Amino acid sequence: MTNFDVYLADAKTVAIAGHVRPDGDCAGSCLATYNYIKNYFPHVKVDLYLEPIPNIFKFMKRSEEILSEWPDDRKYDLFIAQDCGDAKRLGNAAKYFESAEHTICVDHHVSNQNFAEHNYIFPDASSTCELIFELLPDERIDREIAECIYTGMVHDTGVFQYSCTSRKTMEIAGKLIEKGINFPKIVDETFFTKTYNQNRIMGLALMKSVLHLDGKCISSVITKQEMQEYDVLPKHLDGIVSQLRVTKDVEVAIFLYELEDGEFKVSTRSKELVDLSEIAVKFDGGGHVRAAGFSMKGEPEQIIEAILQEVKKQL
Repeated sequence: MTNFDVYLADAKTVAIAGHVRPDGDCAGSCLATYNYIKNYFPHVKVDLYLEPIPNIFKFMKRSEEILSEWPDDRKYDLFIAQDCGDAKRLGNAAKYFESAEHTICVDHHVSNQNFAEHNYIFPDASSTCELIFELLPDERIDREIAECIYTGMVHDTGVFQYSCTSRKTMEIAGKLIEKGINFPKIVDETFFTKTYNQNRIMGLALMKSVLHLDGKCISSVITKQEMQEYDVLPKHLDGIVSQLRVTKDVEVAIFLYELEDGEFKVSTRSKELVDLSEIAVKFDGGGHVRAAGFSMKGEPEQIIEAILQEVKKQL
């Protein structure tokens, strides 16, 4: 697949969706594609389905048009899944994927199941947004689309710190800057700026952190009760696992937060030695070599111990 145009030419109705609990790369890549179709294929009826995105991403063009309700009576000529490793991760939008005439998946997760009719999967890419840049004609990437793409790249590379950042990543970032985006503002307001309560809950997570495996691993847990006490939601916990990861001599960071009924969302990060995607798949999750996640029921101590047993096999 060289670009979207060949698939859009014959489509009258298109649905776009990403993974549940959308992050910057998911929201940015989906909005970039949505804006592209809106701008250059006005005859196409296009809908974008995502769970509610964090407020920091609502500056992106047409974010107010995102649909977070999923009526049963809709069917599409083309479904575009982005930043999603399997159909289950599409959440409520999976039914539109299953009923669509044709399907495309654009993704960079190494654990991707190649579940669509046409798959554009490159695990070496820094982000799905990097792939979207390659799929769109450069002359049609305006400033607003460039903002969406840059936002996703910033968030999946940790502002170009993580090992997924390549020379190509930086070259694309440079081309996006040439489109006139306010890149310092995007970085500051969507990545670094935190609310008072976000700083407080991060401080709690750091205070509760525990070292394992002779200091090679670090873990922390935030309970549902603590989230209520600090008046934060799951979307406000972004950045905690990355902060744990930068602890000196730590190779793997593990962060858990409580969902419902004894279930925990698990986020993991590594520096150089541990393939976290391999571990996540064993727990019915997915992700990248250096960043992966999954959900799991049980006591947090038991969940962490199960993960550590897998980490030890690679250290």
